[in-house]
Amino acid sequence: MITIRPALERGNANFGWLDSRHTFSFGSYYDPAHMGFSSLRVINEDKVAPGQGFPTHSHRDMEIISYVVDGALEHQDSIGNGSIIRPGDVQRMSAGTGISHSEYNASKDSPVHFLQIWVLPENQGIEPGYEQTYFSPEEKQGNLRLVGSQDGRDGSITIHQDINLYAARLAVSEKVNYTSQEKRTAWIQVVRGGLNLNETVLSAGDGAAITAPESLTMTGQTEDTEILLFDMAT
Repeated sequence: MITIRPALERGNANFGWLDSRHTFSFGSYYDPAHMGFSSLRVINEDKVAPGQGFPTHSHRDMEIISYVVDGALEHQDSIGNGSIIRPGDVQRMSAGTGISHSEYNASKDSPVHFLQIWVLPENQGIEPGYEQTYFSPEEKQGNLRLVGSQDGRDGSITIHQDINLYAARLAVSEKVNYTSQEKRTAWIQVVRGGLNLNETVLSAGDGAAITAPESLTMTGQTEDTEILLFDMAT
């Protein structure tokens, strides 16, 4: 079964310097019908103005994944990590027993557009950690490239949960196929462009929940479509 989560029905928080769209309940946006999906707790699509960002704040017991669409995001944390995250990078921060970090637009001239994704960890109280890996456009073109997994296989980042995270880029009419399995669920997030999912057309920001075994055909509807696919235990 495929259930669509339209982009226009997401929650929204706009503070001028930040325009954030919430797929699931977050902050002041509360919708009991959209509290998360399987181990996915947050998918926020954030656009941050030049020179602005999130001052130092704390998290615990959460796997936080940052995926930059356009621009550059500067990260600093309390366990000594500092980096610039750009398109192609996938960053995972394990909050575990507690971590503080800040996120700022690294540019004084251009906005940064990124997805912040929270995954509930398999176990609480783990040691805080950090990982960042670059995946080229060529690896993802016409291909579901594994970018995150529980065991870090194939060069993917390690996520402390039974989850496989794939990224793909598609040109017009270019296809990828995926079959969801018994005792697994899947979520597809359209990062940019347009996607035909089993003859249902999705646009940027749309999500789709797959809750039963299903053969999926994903076809690009625009020249530069980009998607994320989360394969998770039920």
